[in-house]
Amino acid sequence: MSETPTAEGGASYATAGVDIEAGDRAVELMKEWVRKTRRPEVLGGLGGFAGLFDASALKRYERPLLASATDGVGTKVDIARRLGVYDTIGHDLVAMVMDDIVVCGAEPLFMTDYICVGKVHPERVAAIVKGIAEGCVLAGCALVGGETAEHPGLLGEDDFDVAGAGTGVVEADRLLGADRIRKGDAVVAMASSGLHSNGYSLVRHVLLDRAGMSLDTRVEDFGRTLGEELLEPTKIYSLDCLALTRTTDVHAFSHVTGGGLAANLARVIPDTLHAVVDRATWAPAPVFDLVGRSGGVERLELEKTLNMGVGMIAIVPQESADVALATLADRGVDAWVAGEITDRGEHTTGAELVGDYAS
Repeated sequence: MSETPTAEGGASYATAGVDIEAGDRAVELMKEWVRKTRRPEVLGGLGGFAGLFDASALKRYERPLLASATDGVGTKVDIARRLGVYDTIGHDLVAMVMDDIVVCGAEPLFMTDYICVGKVHPERVAAIVKGIAEGCVLAGCALVGGETAEHPGLLGEDDFDVAGAGTGVVEADRLLGADRIRKGDAVVAMASSGLHSNGYSLVRHVLLDRAGMSLDTRVEDFGRTLGEELLEPTKIYSLDCLALTRTTDVHAFSHVTGGGLAANLARVIPDTLHAVVDRATWAPAPVFDLVGRSGGVERLELEKTLNMGVGMIAIVPQESADVALATLADRGVDAWVAGEITDRGEHTTGAELVGDYAS
């Protein structure tokens, strides 16, 4: 006959690896940063079962369309883990979500996050949320809630992952997309801040595994260490794009993420038209060349995986290109006319890169 375990020797959530008190401590530490993202439409505070957003604010719209997106930052979290730097990865998360939402012309409203860890280290979780909150401020949206989950046995004590979901709003007759694009439109490129948050499985394989580079290695072309370059936060373009819609007749945006510039640009090009982008109009940052050379990666493979120095595209009438560039320059965004919209002709895809990169 088996014996019933005593209270002293019995199992508990803590002995199974989940520390509720540490989770509560993490929530307390992150509250300060979440408050910084507050918009007037947000009701209540952190700690409820759901974030509340006053939808009556949408009454000013004739026909409001809600835009929603969800994403993560992929294996870039491994770089943050290796370096022990946790307060920048949140910028990447906000950029991945909110810059998808702004593509249709929508104003970012609010966001929620999901942080999964092997073990809750309150200061680390709070640092991640700090980065998310700072990113939300840059995107103009509120952080209305989130979830921190502890998964002992599935993740190592220092392992973590992040994901998020966001919502925005756009007036129906201001919705941007393929139907607005016309032959002769200018393709305006906005510079990326580096690799952003895509292609890190290739980058890690090439630089860390095959080339055996250390994240602490100082790379003269970068003017900093390899780790600092790889952890550079993704640029958040949301407010820059919205500024463009106020000063320029923007026809479409394209967020350059996984799949590269041509593939993402093709997603917003109508079936009858074609986008031609001239590589000679810019020189990719040294990190792209380093990945290519270190792994013997062919140019087309690089371009299918990495952004190659362009993080966002705006398609505007040719006569509006100068105003668009001036607007972006005033906001500190490096931008240039990289191509134009032509007839589709015999092309099977909606966009292509031509020529060679500037040196």
